[in-house]
Amino acid sequence: MLPKDPLRRVLYIDLTNRRFWVEERPELFAENIGGTGVASELLKEECPAGIDPKDPKNPIIFAVGPANGLFPIASKTVSMFLSPHNRLLGESHAGGRSALALRLAGYGAVVIRGASEIPVYLVIEPSGVKFRDARGLWGLTVSETGRFIRECEGGSGLRSILRIGPAGEAGCTFSCVVAETYRHFGRLGLGTLFGAKKLKAIVIYGKRALPVKDRKLYRQTYDEILQKLRETPSLRKYHDVGTAVNVIPLNKLGALPTRNLKQARFEGAEKISGEYFAQNLLGRRLACTHCPMACIHLAALRTPYEDEPYFYKTTFISYDYEPIYANGSMLGIDSAEGILRLLDLIDNLGLDAMSTGVVLAWATEAFERGLVSKEETLGLEPRFGDVETYLKMLPLLARRANDFYDALAQGVDFAARRFGGEDFALAFGGNEMPGYHTGYGAHLTHLTGSRHSHLDSAGYSYDQKLPREEITPENLAKKLYAEEVYRQILSSAVCCFFGRSVYNYETLARIFTVSGFEYSPEDLERIGEKILKRKYSFKKERGFALKKLRIPRRILETISAQGKLEESFFRQALSAYEKLLEGGQG
Repeated sequence: MLPKDPLRRVLYIDLTNRRFWVEERPELFAENIGGTGVASELLKEECPAGIDPKDPKNPIIFAVGPANGLFPIASKTVSMFLSPHNRLLGESHAGGRSALALRLAGYGAVVIRGASEIPVYLVIEPSGVKFRDARGLWGLTVSETGRFIRECEGGSGLRSILRIGPAGEAGCTFSCVVAETYRHFGRLGLGTLFGAKKLKAIVIYGKRALPVKDRKLYRQTYDEILQKLRETPSLRKYHDVGTAVNVIPLNKLGALPTRNLKQARFEGAEKISGEYFAQNLLGRRLACTHCPMACIHLAALRTPYEDEPYFYKTTFISYDYEPIYANGSMLGIDSAEGILRLLDLIDNLGLDAMSTGVVLAWATEAFERGLVSKEETLGLEPRFGDVETYLKMLPLLARRANDFYDALAQGVDFAARRFGGEDFALAFGGNEMPGYHTGYGAHLTHLTGSRHSHLDSAGYSYDQKLPREEITPENLAKKLYAEEVYRQILSSAVCCFFGRSVYNYETLARIFTVSGFEYSPEDLERIGEKILKRKYSFKKERGFALKKLRIPRRILETISAQGKLEESFFRQALSAYEKLLEGGQG
């Protein structure tokens, strides 16, 4: 390890006593690389078993890796915590500027302990941490908070701002942390923990330089990676149209969840497609720091002022496939402008867009079936496609206005246990469904993944590329397991998963050499498996078991792109996956 590399330094922050200190821990990074590897080890050290997620002893951990700041598309920061949403492993990755800012501030990881008595925000700099009074910010939206901090915090260097909205303050268990303006630490409730700790925001200033071990090897490796990224067709389409390019292909496959997955095709798909957004609403593109792809697409939504019919307010709103699915087809909404209005409010309240859409879809069907009444919805009548009613429901959900909205604010599993309707409650391991009904691979990823995310092992891709005869429970379990082992290394680097076709084990070993680490591809596979098993051990200590997972009845009822799915297949695959966790790939 290079002596001046900040990747060996862990910043500890005690909110309770308003103090901080730095520990040099080179062995932590040498054994776990960075990012997910380091964060999972720190979580194991810091988080006691048996505590409630909102206990001050539940830490918030941020970690970066050796690729951050040095190589293209290595733009993510990893956060890890005990999730208030499913009470298991909480893990979230966000792009933007936070990863580079953290490295340039001189830290490889940050551990936030305790809780403040009053709202605060933190300023993290190379010289240490400042604690700012945030009582005047409590209750403000995400955009209002960002505006205040940008105006009040000066200084030089690269700056990143992370903050929460009213949903995090109120304890909605799927509230998120917004990074900069258009990226998010989403899913599983990091924003909830910010709120529980009275932590409104974090500002990070980075000013240092990053050393490399071999400048010639660094330049050569960098140029090769950049060239491969430029030549990868899938990355080009994400630059041109964005991830929303997936809407039409998935709809044609019969894999686009629609109206709470009552159907898998949406008659309004063309009107909410990536192509429609690009042709009619695209305002600009942005890129995360040190990324050549610029996959962040911002729509320009023009809203007329009430008393000035010829004057418009223009708001830039980020859109991607998952938010469009969750707040479009899943809710039966065929208006791109309607989706943008929902996403704008969801963002400002600090809610996770995916979980929010799935929760509203469940609530709509529950209302249709008479499981909840107008008294419980506070006079509202949710109907699929009704944007105006959903806009009225969002603030009620964010502030947990009554028993019904309090239940919704804890996710579809909780709401279904409270009001009934578990058969159509679309959550996997306590995390709401992503936008893929491609077949067994997709839903097995949602079930087996360490954070129950489509990004864990990308089973939807195996559904589409594997020959039908290779889709067996045992074979699929092996492929998903191997893919997630690999992704532990990618997220320890920390690289965006869009770069997975370029950043194979051999390439990752080379970039680690540039950063001062020495690993073989075989070493990396071994470390990846160790990290994955550590994460499952954390979950197992808190009552998780694959065999106890609820398989949503709706995914068995609605025909997928692979045809009708059988529960017996899922159970066999879960059993095969569990054996791999207990033994390994061999």
